Amino acid sequence: METVWFWLLAWMLGTYVVLDGFDFGVGILHLFVAKSEAERKQVIRSIGPVWDGNEVWLVAAGGTMFFAFPKLFAVGFSGFYLALMIILWLLIFRAFGIELRHQLEDPIWTQFWDVAFAAASLLLAVCLGAALGNLVRGVPLKEDGTFFEPLWTDFRVGQQTGILDWYTVLVALTAVLALAHHGALWLNARTDEAVAERANRLAGRLWLLVVMFSIITTLATVVVQPNVTESLSARPWGVVFVGVAVAGLIGAYVFRRRGRELQAFLASAGYLYGMVALAAIGIYPYVLPGRDPALGLTAQAAAAAETGLVMAMYWWIPGMLLACGYFVYLYWTMPAKFSIHDTAEH
Repeated sequence: METVWFWLLAWMLGTYVVLDGFDFGVGILHLFVAKSEAERKQVIRSIGPVWDGNEVWLVAAGGTMFFAFPKLFAVGFSGFYLALMIILWLLIFRAFGIELRHQLEDPIWTQFWDVAFAAASLLLAVCLGAALGNLVRGVPLKEDGTFFEPLWTDFRVGQQTGILDWYTVLVALTAVLALAHHGALWLNARTDEAVAERANRLAGRLWLLVVMFSIITTLATVVVQPNVTESLSARPWGVVFVGVAVAGLIGAYVFRRRGRELQAFLASAGYLYGMVALAAIGIYPYVLPGRDPALGLTAQAAAAAETGLVMAMYWWIPGMLLACGYFVYLYWTMPAKFSIHDTAEH
């Protein structure tokens, strides 16, 4: 049963990356694609109906982790306490940037919150990318099952790691590029005129960087975490997700070049889902790999009792059906394009 919950949790986190990922990408590119106040309002409007709802997936994933893998929740949240507090404050500051910029008609006020929105989005992409890097690389778990990581040590990948080292920084840079590319495709699909044209050009430039960094990060992952290749060899069906990720990248390029903006965005979503799935396959059966493999926390050791896992499924399924139904309705009823000529704030 713990294996089922492991994959359900991976699916929820992948959905969060895809949905909130384009929000982050829009924020990262905000100051580059919008050159006037009207264009900045247009960019904000393009994510206005969905940005806060997308964060529900992060909360739901945290709740699922709490009841399905309580030991992982306790160990992970205490070990990454400093990083999680930074992420929490960035989420708050980013929300302020979106909600407060239009409260006063003052150029300094709006420019301050525009910069806050862009900076918080960029740093969130960095933090979440570094978090994924830490998870795949493994953390310095001790024999009592706990760990703590400072922000950095010597930037080497050894037994005593920090949150930031050369590998996690590389994963963070890849995440920033991938989410910026994802956000550019969203703006290309959902806005018009100058903003869409600039987003289209940026997506083309970012695509090549995403390809390069994806290849480099994949090779580096094989070096720093040998368990990844062993796990993938033990589960040859995982090659399907390699195909999904590669097809997503190629599709994002081809569809964008042919002017099929929505299909390009969906292809980028496929690439992100594929990469998250490959990371999950790479670390399994661990939910928290250790730098010493013998001390890693497995899904079986971290899971709640079997009875609890079965009972939880009875409320998780209807809850997810409601959430998925709501998101389908939300995205289905959104305007196809957010025009620069609209007057709504967000």
